[in-house]
Amino acid sequence: MVKRSRSRRLAEGAWGLVLLARVVGVTAVAALLLVSGAWDSWRTAQHVMLTKGREHGTMTLADCGDTICTGPFAPKGTAVARPRVTISLPIRHTPGARIPVAVQPGTDKVVRAGWGGVLFAWVPFGGALLLAAVVLAGGLRMRRTAWTLAACGAALLAGAFLTL
Repeated sequence: MVKRSRSRRLAEGAWGLVLLARVVGVTAVAALLLVSGAWDSWRTAQHVMLTKGREHGTMTLADCGDTICTGPFAPKGTAVARPRVTISLPIRHTPGARIPVAVQPGTDKVVRAGWGGVLFAWVPFGGALLLAAVVLAGGLRMRRTAWTLAACGAALLAGAFLTL
């Protein structure tokens, strides 16, 4: 058994605490990124994914500005027709196109429905996956996990882009 001095043992113990603090800190940052991305995505995704009791229908794009498009809402089922609703861009459609939408309760704002709407609603989470991948790869040297997160984030972003 090798005898070590008391100061050397204390230095080794302090270094262990520094490493533990780094792991805890980087894990907390990655978790914060993922939770905030999911939280931001859920604000829009809930209107598209939880369809029971929601107003659904189609929107005819009448006028598109720099940031929003407006047009009339034609209901499907028991929804109420509206002469003018708004939807945020990006939408790869021209005025006159009809797109499936879901109405946000209590407003005249609509969100894209269908697979395109679901994927577009989760875009903030896809970005959070990419950022968390960088944090995990750089801070914790978890390269395989980082590549998996990055692949999932990139697939989500690519899917949203292709279905709009």
